[in-house]
Amino acid sequence: MPLSYPPHTFIIAEAGVNHDGSLERALKMVGIAAEAGADAIKFQTFKSEKVISTTAPKADYQKATTGAAESQLEMVKKLELDEEAHKRLFRHCKDRGILFLSTPFDLDSIDLLNNLGLEIFKIPSGEITNLPYLRKLGALSKRLILSTGMADLGEIEDALDALTGSGTAIENITVLHCNTEYPTPFEDVNLRAMLTIKNAFPGVSVGYSDHTLGIEIPIAATALGATVIEKHFTLDRNLPGPDHRASLEPHELKAMVDGIRNVEKAMGNGIKKPSPSELKNKPIARKSIVAARPIVKGEVGTETNLTVKRPGTVINPMDWDEVMGQVAQKQYEKDELI
Repeated sequence: MPLSYPPHTFIIAEAGVNHDGSLERALKMVGIAAEAGADAIKFQTFKSEKVISTTAPKADYQKATTGAAESQLEMVKKLELDEEAHKRLFRHCKDRGILFLSTPFDLDSIDLLNNLGLEIFKIPSGEITNLPYLRKLGALSKRLILSTGMADLGEIEDALDALTGSGTAIENITVLHCNTEYPTPFEDVNLRAMLTIKNAFPGVSVGYSDHTLGIEIPIAATALGATVIEKHFTLDRNLPGPDHRASLEPHELKAMVDGIRNVEKAMGNGIKKPSPSELKNKPIARKSIVAARPIVKGEVGTETNLTVKRPGTVINPMDWDEVMGQVAQKQYEKDELI
């Protein structure tokens, strides 16, 4: 399944680590994402010791959701999925007709996913300044999705240069506007920055990775032209892992997908003309020139004996000036169409 562009927005249901290290829960999430109508489900691939040092602190939102007693390394270690789990998930996604994606967080994980046959690689916001990582991914010449949370335009440009300089064509890169706060306050979303990215880097497609509560912002991003939407989801927001509280529950994920698909239909082709569904209402809603009172044959049309009323089936009121002064060729009753 290739990464597609409008009018079909590519929707990624971000499972992330919301399986909490359970393969069975991860498999269940595949089914939920497929039933919701997402194009892809995305997990995270990492070896904790290769990603996080023993002294790395937790983010504030992680402390709020999982406590401050354990370290970031201890927290993340419990969320790993091994190679065999990845193979199971890959096969299950194929069976369910949804694309398997996963974000690698270290160089060995890039190899694992590449050997698995991953079609599209997602680069997380935290790796946008990781030059060895970017060069390795760029050298694969695959389709790439780059998240840009916490980044400015200069850092995005440097990352794109690293990717294209390593062998990935610019047209194979989609850049996602993103805010890396869980959940993101609405006033910090800055959706217009997605358009700034599009204007700043000709050749790239743009999209949006959302961490707000609710579904309005991804739908709004679709209306602004996002080619990719990514959104975290969970089986239950009350589960104990770090990302559940800023994630959608299954019914919300389905509502978001439905909303995006409706917006896609509504965007249309930009040509302003009557739609097929409204043509039947044209004669009902518009008006014609009619007799304001009884008119005898030979009487001249004036503003006192003519008026404008529904239905709009005969003489268009825009021809009012041409009708004024014309001689009646027959007798008209009040409200009779001229």
